[in-house]
Amino acid sequence: MKHQKDKKTQFLRKISTPSNISRRHFLMYSSIFSATISNLQSAEAKEKFSLNYALSSAMYGTLPLKIILNEARKIKISVIDIWPRVHGNQREQIEDMGHDQFSELLEQYNVRLGSITRYDLGPFRLQNEMKICSKLGGKLLICGGQGPKGLKGPDLKSAIKIFSEKIKPHVLTAENHGIKIGIENHSNNLINTPDSIKWLLELLPSQNIGIALAPYHLQTLTLSAEDIANLIREINDRLFMFYAWQYGMGCMKKLPKEQELLQMPGRGELDFKPILQSLKSVNYSGYTSVFMHPVPRGIPILPTAKETTEEINRSKNYLDAHLTD
Repeated sequence: MKHQKDKKTQFLRKISTPSNISRRHFLMYSSIFSATISNLQSAEAKEKFSLNYALSSAMYGTLPLKIILNEARKIKISVIDIWPRVHGNQREQIEDMGHDQFSELLEQYNVRLGSITRYDLGPFRLQNEMKICSKLGGKLLICGGQGPKGLKGPDLKSAIKIFSEKIKPHVLTAENHGIKIGIENHSNNLINTPDSIKWLLELLPSQNIGIALAPYHLQTLTLSAEDIANLIREINDRLFMFYAWQYGMGCMKKLPKEQELLQMPGRGELDFKPILQSLKSVNYSGYTSVFMHPVPRGIPILPTAKETTEEINRSKNYLDAHLTD
């Protein structure tokens, strides 16, 4: 980057030196200068790219928010993603303590609300949650799709068109509240496959609805890391949440902890390098959540908050290291 800055300085000196250059040459130099500045800015943006982490409260089961926010501060994550039962209960904790006290907690630990995950409400019962999320400073609500499962081709596109028409009024409400809706590609759901994702975004051009992408579920469809990377490039700026989460050995039955942890980045077989490079190539600015599901749901991924945080930080370090490969 220092070399690029030196070249920029030399170029500026050259074209700013008074001389009897013709108008044609002046316009030519101006065009070259604009292109050079644009390329330098693009290179600088890519060099500075980093993931914008959000800490999922569900990773800590039903531990108190005060403990989780303190853990976030330890690993320098300044955004929290709030989950309700059955995966956590922090959304219920907010109601129990009151919105003002929750806001004070956020300020105390220098953490802000990024998103609220509400699979329990689904895509058509989010209106009140939009008001609360906005009031508390959040910008994103995450849920699943809704509709028939296992469809392909024209039948799938037709079902997504019906879903799109039904959710349009809710997207308009989201726009009015300054909230985005992220639909996760969840297994056994209408929005599951790459085709379903592409058609959803095509039929709903609003920037207030997009995707919360989970590689875990794409792997169940036999998609490779390269396939996932290509999908990210197609989703581009409609990607609102990226779950750094892989299939490993699954999350639906009780396994020894070492096998359960294979869902975490850097532990299982999924190569995150091409995925991270695709995020970098689109200059991804949404949230990244280091994630897994424990069995049973509603417990921390490891016995203590300290161990849970250390495991999240290990995965975070793995991702950050491979961003620069």
